[in-house]
Amino acid sequence: MNKVHLSTKNLSYTYPDGTQALKNINITIYKGKKVAILGPNGAGKSTLFSHFNGLTEATSGEIEIDGKKMEYDKESLLKIRQQVGIVFQNPNDQLFAPTVKEDVAFGPMNLGLDYEEVKRRVKESLTMVGMEEYSDKTPHHLSGGQQKRVAIAGIIAMRPNIMILDEPTAGLDPEGVKKILDILNKLNEDGMSIVISSHDIEMVNEFADEIYVLNKGEILANGDKHEIFSNKELLKKAHLKAPVTTEILHGLKEKGYNINTKRIGLNEVIEELEQLNVTIKKENID
Repeated sequence: MNKVHLSTKNLSYTYPDGTQALKNINITIYKGKKVAILGPNGAGKSTLFSHFNGLTEATSGEIEIDGKKMEYDKESLLKIRQQVGIVFQNPNDQLFAPTVKEDVAFGPMNLGLDYEEVKRRVKESLTMVGMEEYSDKTPHHLSGGQQKRVAIAGIIAMRPNIMILDEPTAGLDPEGVKKILDILNKLNEDGMSIVISSHDIEMVNEFADEIYVLNKGEILANGDKHEIFSNKELLKKAHLKAPVTTEILHGLKEKGYNINTKRIGLNEVIEELEQLNVTIKKENID
């Protein structure tokens, strides 16, 4: 059985004005997994993420990190934020130092590490995200994609067990998206659990091991991509567009072709189409 890194139990949150943002959220993040919280804008994704390292305290319910209930005293939160690193949607919320290297050094320095260890972590983290040559640059002079990578480097330098990223590919061009996903996949291969929020169906289809669908502060469903993306009614209810692969498979099914609509990964769809082509050729021969 995989180790549980982070879990929520009936987590709910109500804003001071009485608006209920989260309603009885139950999520389990297992060690070494890539998890996506999928939902439209306003679903509650950012609010949920702010609970994962104690930036926001739940109105009711609880969060457990490695089996221990989250406490909100200063010492407990410091330990939690070493274990759970959050990369915000807007890098400007995270980057504030005069240079890239100073920004990445901020977290490790707050851990009380010696100068040489901080320096080593900064170099290692920037190298990992391909930003070492920008170490003396001002963060706000970088492109959006570069800022995202610097923000990720700042979290890597803290050596967390779990990295939480709020809309990590929002506003990036295809090359920027690829670079971010390559970094996240590499971190995951090295043992880090990765949790992202997104409304980018195609990206989640290629990235996530498990998906939670969030809408209006509630979890509508969870499962792997085959379960989630083959369910067109669920996606419609959550105001999400189905992946292109789902539309292709369902379109063929509606035309009477014998096709498995749950095989929605790109390579799986190619295999289905190849098999379908073979079947049609055989029928023509017969």
